[in-house]
Amino acid sequence: MQILVVEDDFISRRLICRYLEPFGECDVAINGTEAVEAVRDALAEGSHYDLICLDIMMPGMSGQEALSLIRELEQKNGLNVGQGAKVVMTSALDDHDNIRQAFGASADSYVVKPIEKPKFLATLQDLGFKLTQNT
Repeated sequence: MQILVVEDDFISRRLICRYLEPFGECDVAINGTEAVEAVRDALAEGSHYDLICLDIMMPGMSGQEALSLIRELEQKNGLNVGQGAKVVMTSALDDHDNIRQAFGASADSYVVKPIEKPKFLATLQDLGFKLTQNT
């Protein structure tokens, strides 16, 4: 599984990567701009991420803005919603406006911080990921 973790906070980024490393290769981006560039690069190489964990509150380009651009890039490369990456928004924000905006931009799930491993992995399983460790 190809994974992109987008998080400006080092500890949160490291924690999410630790949860996911047994299941695939984790690339990291520290802001929305880097996330969009990573997705663009993957698509240019004829690949795409299976999972993107995307923080909402980041300096510069927010996760909400990055999600819209990522979905646009996927579509331009022939990947309709559901064919590209599953995107899990991660945020300390649990208000209805942010959640509605995320799903309006085609997020697949929304996880409120602090991220607890059992709930997080259950969310990924609900999205259809078969979480078997890479060997």
